Amino acid sequence: MKQYHVGVIGATGMVGQRFVTLLAEHPWFRLTAVAASARSAGKTYEEAVSSRWAMEAPLPEGAKNLVVLDAEAGAEQLAAQVDFCFCAVDMGKEEIRALEERYAKLECPIVSNNSANRWTPDVPMVVPEINGDHLAVIEAQRRRLGTKRGFVAVKSNCSLQSYVPALHPLLKYGLDRALVCTYQAISGAGKTFQRWPEMVDNCIPYIGGEEEKSEREPLKLWGSIQEDGIVPAAGPAITAQCFRVACQDGHMAAVFMKFREGAKPSMEQIKADWANFRGLPKELGLPSAPKQFLHYFEEPDRPQTRLDRNLEGGMAVSLGRLREDSQYDYKFVGLSHNTLRGAAGGAVLLAELLCAKGYMEAR
Repeated sequence: MKQYHVGVIGATGMVGQRFVTLLAEHPWFRLTAVAASARSAGKTYEEAVSSRWAMEAPLPEGAKNLVVLDAEAGAEQLAAQVDFCFCAVDMGKEEIRALEERYAKLECPIVSNNSANRWTPDVPMVVPEINGDHLAVIEAQRRRLGTKRGFVAVKSNCSLQSYVPALHPLLKYGLDRALVCTYQAISGAGKTFQRWPEMVDNCIPYIGGEEEKSEREPLKLWGSIQEDGIVPAAGPAITAQCFRVACQDGHMAAVFMKFREGAKPSMEQIKADWANFRGLPKELGLPSAPKQFLHYFEEPDRPQTRLDRNLEGGMAVSLGRLREDSQYDYKFVGLSHNTLRGAAGGAVLLAELLCAKGYMEAR
C-alpha cells in the first residue's frame, strides 16, 4: 500500500489529539498537516496543545513542530499538502457541513468524526464491518459536488459501536425492536475530570441529541443505496435512554431485544454468530482491524469499563450477560472505547477501507 499524506482538521481537541496519536506510527498514513481555529493558527502543535494535552500517550515527536493552520482561512493551503483529511472540529452543524464540503470541492477527501453530514443522503455513514458497500454512494456525491476525487465520508455516533455491531448479525432472525440504555464516558463530551469536576461522583441522565442519534442512525447504517443516496431501513425499531457517567473512557450499553413471532434464535446461535462475525476490515487485512471484532465474556460481571475498553487496541467490542428477559426475548451488555472504536480509531479504519477500495486515488 502506498503512503498517504494526511491532515487533521480540529487537531487540538480531544478527538483531534487521538487522531494525532493514532497516526504517529500508522503504516499507511503520514501526518503532514494540522489545522484548528484561528486562535491556534501560527503556533506549533506542541505550543497549541501543551496546556491541554488529554492523552495518556506523550505528544508524538513528529507532530510537535507542525505549524497549526487556520482550518477555514487556510483551507486551500491545507488541501494542497495532503491526500485527504480527518475532521473533528467543534463548530455549529451548518458551519461544519459547509467546511467539509469546501474541502471536498478543493478535491481533498474528508473522513469526518462530526455529525453534521450524517443525514446527507449521498454521504456514506459507515461502520466498516457493517456497511462498507455504502461507499458506492460516493460517486453520486461527487456528481452533486462537481468533484473528481473530493468527497465526505462520516462515521456514526460513538455510542452506537457498543450495541449496533452486536445487533447486526442477528437481523437475519427477524429482529423486531430493541431498547437501549447507554452509559457514556465524559471523553465523549471532549472532557477530562480535571476540566469537568462536576462529573466526579455523578451521573447525568441527559446528553443533548444523543437519544435521537441512537434511535435513528442505525437505520441509515442498515439502509439501502438508491440512485442519489441512501434510504434508511424501516426497522428494527430502537428506543434509547442515554446517561453521562463518571468514567473517563468507554461507552456501555444495556440492550433488550425482541424478535418477530416464531423467529427467536437460541442463545447458542447468538453467541456463535457473534464469534463468527468478521466483516470487510478483517477480510482485507486492514491495519486497524481487530483480530476478533466481537468478544463475548462468559463471566457474569463482564464486560467492565476499566478492564475491557482497551481490548484489541480499543477497536474490538466487548459483550456479555446474554440472558432471557421476562418482557423482551433477550438482554445483554455491550462496551466499546468511545474515542478509539467510536471516534478517531473508527475513522482511521474507515479511511483504510476507502484506500483499499480505491477512493483515495493520488492527485
